[in-house]
Formats: sequence, structure tokens, C-alpha cells
Amino acid sequence: MDRPDEIKKFYLENIPGAKLKGNYLNAPCPLCSTSSRVKQGIIAVDLDPLSFFNGYFRCLNRCMPGGFPLHFGRIMGIDPQNVPGYDPDREAYVRDIVYPVKNLNAEMKKFRSLMNKSEYAHFEEFGISKAVVDEMGIGYNGRYLVYPYLGEDENCYAARCVLPGRSEDSFWHGEDTSASDEFRIFNILEIDRCEEGTLFITDGEDNLLTLKELGYPGIAFPLFADLEMLDVDRLEFINHVFLVMNNSPEAQLSARVLATRLGFKARILRWPSNSERGYNLCQLSRDKGKDFKAAVSSIVKASKSFSPFSSPEKEHRNFSRLMEREKGKKLLGMSSGFEKMDLALNGIRGLNILGAQPKAGKSCFFIQISTDMSKRKIPVIYYDFENGRQKIYTRTLCRLSRLPEEHIRRKDLDEKKSQRIRRANQDFRNVLDFFRLVTDRKLSPDIMRRQIDFLQRETRQDYTLVVVDSLHKLPFKNLLERRTGIDEWLRNMEAIRDEQNVSFLVISELSRGEGGHYGKKPDLGSFKESGDIEYSADNAMILLPDWDPVDPISIEERKSTLWLVASRENSPGKIAEYVLEYPLWSFKEI
Repeated sequence: MDRPDEIKKFYLENIPGAKLKGNYLNAPCPLCSTSSRVKQGIIAVDLDPLSFFNGYFRCLNRCMPGGFPLHFGRIMGIDPQNVPGYDPDREAYVRDIVYPVKNLNAEMKKFRSLMNKSEYAHFEEFGISKAVVDEMGIGYNGRYLVYPYLGEDENCYAARCVLPGRSEDSFWHGEDTSASDEFRIFNILEIDRCEEGTLFITDGEDNLLTLKELGYPGIAFPLFADLEMLDVDRLEFINHVFLVMNNSPEAQLSARVLATRLGFKARILRWPSNSERGYNLCQLSRDKGKDFKAAVSSIVKASKSFSPFSSPEKEHRNFSRLMEREKGKKLLGMSSGFEKMDLALNGIRGLNILGAQPKAGKSCFFIQISTDMSKRKIPVIYYDFENGRQKIYTRTLCRLSRLPEEHIRRKDLDEKKSQRIRRANQDFRNVLDFFRLVTDRKLSPDIMRRQIDFLQRETRQDYTLVVVDSLHKLPFKNLLERRTGIDEWLRNMEAIRDEQNVSFLVISELSRGEGGHYGKKPDLGSFKESGDIEYSADNAMILLPDWDPVDPISIEERKSTLWLVASRENSPGKIAEYVLEYPLWSFKEI
């Protein structure tokens, strides 16, 4: 016997007078006799085998909250062995909570007695009946509506007081400990009632009340930001979880984070694309009126199991756009401005790491490449932990004007040089439209992701060049674990490269050889403190100077050779020779 048939047989055998009408069972409610209600109501059970709520029962008289077969079996005292879904080896969920000595039960009883027509009218505006308000135990303290937050022992230890019509005006009532995170789930007892079934999760108590009016089971959090405090183990035995948050990017992000923790059982309900920001269930109920149930049912049916993976349609669309963008291009990546370098690497793309000894000009090399790219309207973020804003900008101006710094600072220049500086200043101003220099030493991968996103939106481009100067100066949580921190940064750069269409130019230090000298042989093992460069870098390069970088008054031609020592797609070997035109801070490819 399959599960739906087993559930149908269970209810038919245990509800006297049960009658089937299509996929629904109706009968005189056997639970009303156990409650304080005088008039017996009707119990209704959803037996649709294709429904998410197959097996869900509820009394139309609301004598007590509904639930699924295991909850029905507990209420009726049925041997668990005879209840569909029972697992004798299942361990009950237990939380290590010390409940306060004092509860709010007596106060809530008093608050409920203060409810009158004007308070009920607030709920009627959203289609919420008096019966639902009373079932949820909501009260009034003379100014604020009071929503009881029960503990799992069925006592009320905290209550949220909300000013009608102004949800932002609220406060918690109860002892400090009872208003803490573990008590901030509204209608928490519903979780056990929905074992082996389906549960709604929403933000805002009133939004949950609209679902309860329709007969759906659910819990609510005061705000969408509170979703993060939910222990997902608490929902281990729930089969399906519907997340319906207000229509805002922040709420949807919170829902995605929770859905990721819940896994395949989670379904995020989507609002129509024309819904206004902040739109919620209360507004939908008010707008739809009698059609509210049909609207919710439609959203539920259209929902899909949450997946952290991109849809096949999105993957194909993004790939097609990429291929279309690359058509007709000589290079797969972005031009560095150096012909031989572009030829060796097929353009700047992926994760490119450059190593060189101190003072060899590696920062100057990447400043030139990145500012030239910005001049060509390519968005660039330059993370600098070595030189400082003043030095980078000054050297860029020297290169653009073809004048040394001492000339730029003089006031008595001839007209020809003054014109060169004016043109260079304008070029530099154009560079800054696409060039962002960041010197924040509190940088993290998350901050880097957000800054990339900001720049892409500002420049209306979907790609970015990120320069890191240097890898060994990036912030780490623990300086004693620098190598682990470097490797972690490299793994984050790989993810950012793929997810945000970013190319990286990363400067790395080299290890000293015997006698404290730097080797003359370009080798992958020369990179300092990172075993992951070998696996993470798309291209690993080393810049070897043929002059002495340590000699500050060297009059030799400052010529260096760039070597490609490892690559995923290109052949290692010599790329080109470069001359540093000092003091113009400009490299020239020979």
C-alpha cells in the first residue's frame, strides 16, 4: 500500500462517520468532545495524493489546531505503530533550554479579555476572523496588540507588543531571558503538529494569521532577519517547508540563506513580478478578498524545490551571452596593452599571479596595465597594501605626461610641458571613471564581492579587473597561519572569478634562496608561502630584473624579463623583455 492510500485507510478507520467526497474526508469532529466547545463541528481531511497537504486535518469549528496523522494519533491516543509515518527509531528533538520560573499565562488571559470590536476590526481589514485571533491567543494591553510566544512546554514566556497599524512600533514583554532568540518563534507548537507533513514559514504575525484563516499550518518570525536563528534540526521531520517572505531583496536573501540550510525540502514562494516592494500576505488578502485562497494556492502550485544551483535555462543563457560577446575578438581576455604579453596569455583573463623580488617594479607594471585598461573603459579595482594612494596617482600622472615627478611639482614649467601636464590630468580624470583604488586593510572576500558588484553597476559593465598588491599583505584572521590564510584567499578569488566574471592580477612575493639571495631561474617553487598557487592560478608569472633593484643609484638600463612558469592553457616560457623608463614609471615592451 502506498503512502496516500495508507493515510486514507488510517482516517477512515479512526474517524466515526467519515464520508469521502472526492479527495476530501468529512465527518463529525471527534476532537470537539475533548475541548470546551459545546457544539460539535466538522473535521475535514485533505486526502489528495498529489497535494502537499495530503493527510492534513482540521476542525472547521477550530476546537483545536489541526495537523498531520502523527499529531492526530497522539490526540486520539492511537497506538503509534498504527499511524502512517511512525518511526520507532526516531529520536525526538530536544533543546537545552532552561525555562524562566515566571510565565505570562495569567497576563495573557487578562490581555485577551481586553480585546474588543476596534481591535478585531484591525484584523478584519486583512480578512482575519475573530475565531483565528482567539485561536492564536492574541490580546490587547490598552494600547498595543499582544502576540503570545509560547515555549515548547505550552507556557507563554514572551510576548511581542505591536501598535495596530504601525508594526515598526513594537517591544518585547517578559523577562530578558524569555525574550531571547530561542523564544522568538510565533506558534512554535505547530512544528510538532506538522511532523511528516508541510509547514509555512513567514515573517510577521499577521501574515501568519492570513494563512491560518485559510486553514494552512505555519509559524512566523517577527522579522525576516530573525530567520537566521532557526535551528534547522527542529524541522528535520517536516517534509516540505514553504517560505513566504515580504517582497524585498533583503527578505528574499534571508529566505535563500535558510533554504540553503534546509535543503531540498524548502520552497521559496515567489511574488508576481509586478508586486510592489514590501508586498506581503496581509496586503494580498486585502486586495484579493474572497479570491485570496485561490491566489495563495496558485503561488504554492507554482513553487519549486529550492536549489542552490543555477537553472539549466540560466546557465545556457549566460553561456550564450558570453559566446556572443567573444565573437570576432582576437583575444579571449582583455588586452594588457603589451602585445607579446597578450599573445602569450591570450589576453588577461582568469587568475594571474606575478612574482618578483622587492623593488623589481611589479607594482609599477600592474599599475600601468590597470590604468591603461581603465582608460579603455574597463572597470578596475586596485587593492593596494604597499604603495599608498598618493604614490600610485603621482606615478600614473608621470607616465601619462612623460615627465618626472620633480617636473610635475614645479611651478615654472615652460608652456609645452605645462600642456603635457594638462592633457595628462584630463586623461587621468578619465581613468578615474573606471578605476577604484582601495586601501582598506579590513578587506574580506565578502566585502570584495560587494565592491565588485557596486563597480559593475556603476559602470554598467558585467566584467571587472581586480588587482591585488599584494597577496601576502591581504588581511588574515591569524597572522600565525598566514600560509593557510593566503590559500583561503586564493580559493575565494577562484570563486569570485567564476561567479562575477572577474579577471585577477595578483602580486606575490618570492622566497629567498641560499644566502638570502633571489634565484635567477624562474620556477613555480619560487613563490612564497603558498602551495595553492600551483593549483589556483590560471597563469603564474615571474619578472626577473637584469639590473640590481637594491641599488638606488643604479645607472644601468632597467631591463627585466617576464616568464610564464605555469599555465592552464598556455605554453610556459619567456614572454618578453621590458625596460622600465625611470623616472617616468613606465614599462616598454621590447
